[in-house]
Amino acid sequence: MLSYKASSDSHGQDSSYFIGWQEYEKNPYHQLHNPNGIVQMGLAENQALAEYMAEIRRNKVKFDPNKLVLTAGSTSANETLMFCLAERGDAFLLPTPYYPGFDRDLKWRTEVEIVPIHCSSSNGFRITIPALEKAYQKAIELDLKVKGILIVNPSNPLGTSMTRYELNLLISFAMAKQVHIVSDEIFSGTVFDCPHFISLAEALMDRQLENTDMWSRIHIVYSLSKDLGLPGFRVGMIYSNNETVVSAATKMSSFGLVSSQTQYLLSNMLSDKKFTGKYLKENQKRLKKRKQMLVSGLHNAGIRCLKSNAGLFCWVDMRHLLSTQTFESEKELWKKILGEVGLNISPGSSCHCSEPGWFRICFANMSEETLGVAMERIKDFAESVTSNRNRNISTYHQMICDQRLLFNKWVFKLSTNDRESDR
Repeated sequence: MLSYKASSDSHGQDSSYFIGWQEYEKNPYHQLHNPNGIVQMGLAENQALAEYMAEIRRNKVKFDPNKLVLTAGSTSANETLMFCLAERGDAFLLPTPYYPGFDRDLKWRTEVEIVPIHCSSSNGFRITIPALEKAYQKAIELDLKVKGILIVNPSNPLGTSMTRYELNLLISFAMAKQVHIVSDEIFSGTVFDCPHFISLAEALMDRQLENTDMWSRIHIVYSLSKDLGLPGFRVGMIYSNNETVVSAATKMSSFGLVSSQTQYLLSNMLSDKKFTGKYLKENQKRLKKRKQMLVSGLHNAGIRCLKSNAGLFCWVDMRHLLSTQTFESEKELWKKILGEVGLNISPGSSCHCSEPGWFRICFANMSEETLGVAMERIKDFAESVTSNRNRNISTYHQMICDQRLLFNKWVFKLSTNDRESDR
């Protein structure tokens, strides 16, 4: 089930340098319980981080610090898991639309393939069994071995958290196909509205699958970049119940370590439960307010958004602004909004959306004043598009009327000439 890298002994960690770490884990120093133990002088503990992850999930899931691997951000965490779980040419299934960076993060160096699970606006881009089966069959047609499914929950770019029903669909599918599930949960602390966030681990526990093989085939990715607004700190992590994956990921993390100073600072910050609890609530409150500003501003411009409850962005429906319902037209619209209107938004095609006309718009990376400016610009643009379209329609109708009038005059003149010739 794992890659050759993860299961082989080619990592070179049998030297005395690494053996020292292993011996410490067997015999750690403790002032009272083990005063003669080995003192670890370079690694910070993961305890505070594990407790913080549980806090975000309303303590419905407990995390073992020994199963947590620190990485230099979630980008590194996702790539490391690809190296651990798949070989070159293997495939992972991803629901669309998905974060455009995955084409780089998951594929570039690992050479793992992505097969999209095409989701539709007809049900709010929710995952369905037919969509899963279609993607799986597509991978088989391409002669690809499917090693797992990767989800982002809450979704980037949709801004929606997965329902329990969807998670159960994924779990049942993964059990039937004997594949892994990677759940990227970096936006879990941004859920500002109902329904509550449900972690993949919680969904498995509800089904009492802790003692099954599936328990070792779920892997959670997390980061402090979004929930605490610390992207520059580059602190990500992998959580897995698979000992081999944890071991291999720990070895690979040497290529992107989190500094001891950063770990020490964050350990102290996360240990302050009063601060983290207050921060999360205030952040969610502000995100909800800012999202409402965006939705209201777009509504005034005649533009709708997908109903969402999380994230730093909205999935925006601009299909009515397309000249034709094609991706070429979507690209033309995007170029106008970027070059003429002066707004940088992401077209749905960059997220592999199967329907043209959807765009991702972020709202949390600017002041309220700047967001107000952006809404005025988009409103003016939408009104100009509508006005020009109405003008073109009016001109077209006038042209048709003129042609009909000219045709009627020609028919009348022709009939008159015929009558005169009959005389």
